[in-house]
Amino acid sequence: MSEELKPQVFSNRWADAVGPGGHGSPRDLCGCIEQISTEPQRPTRFHRERQDTTAPGWIRLLELVEEAAADGREVFKPLVELTAEQRRQVVTLPPTIAKLTSVKHLVLYGSNLVRIPPEIGAMRSLEEFTPYTSYRLHWFPYEITRCPDLRRSTVSTRAIYGNDKRRPPFPSLSAAATGTQGIDLEDLDPGVWGATSIRTCSVCDQHIEGVNLHQAWISLWTSGADVLPLLVNACSTTCIEALSVPPEGYVQVPHSGGPGVEQPPAGRQPR
Repeated sequence: MSEELKPQVFSNRWADAVGPGGHGSPRDLCGCIEQISTEPQRPTRFHRERQDTTAPGWIRLLELVEEAAADGREVFKPLVELTAEQRRQVVTLPPTIAKLTSVKHLVLYGSNLVRIPPEIGAMRSLEEFTPYTSYRLHWFPYEITRCPDLRRSTVSTRAIYGNDKRRPPFPSLSAAATGTQGIDLEDLDPGVWGATSIRTCSVCDQHIEGVNLHQAWISLWTSGADVLPLLVNACSTTCIEALSVPPEGYVQVPHSGGPGVEQPPAGRQPR
């Protein structure tokens, strides 16, 4: 066989990021973002799932976070320690990830996550973030911008809101549409607010009273590779006004989402 006809063999760079197999799929299907050429795309909304804190996968994840915090490890790949069934049970990360101050690389390859908690902002040593093929993870908390050393990320960008390939719409934010009078910020519907509770401002870290919640979307560089859609939970319009200007090729101001937000044409690459 000639050299030109020999099949090429490529190494699997994610081989050590995949957990053990088992019965059933380790993640649920997601049809939130259309991948076919449909104009206009239908409205989107947050995933409604709440984390089952009695599930074996969640309990094991809590243990793994404590172990990683105790031994000061720099690479944290919790999902490889879970069975396929357990991985499917985990739809978010626990607030205790704030303890992982030594972790430089967080690997969440192929997860079933639908949201990341704002406590990721406390992982101040984080340099690399890998939620690749987490197809139900459509957005990220603004608090990830607090990780000063974050330089690399591997994200399935076609699955995120506002991506430049398809420009799927952002979910409408209820705080902008209806206000927050009478809302209990400790017991929220994640399908409406993107979280089950909101306690502190994404920008200044001050405590948020229910009537003072201001939510906004913004697209920003969060590493050397990706522009990500970020959800901001702010305590005031002053904090919203303090946000950075998004890169060219994305909505240039903080916004409240919904199909009425005009995005640049699909396929337009940022500079």
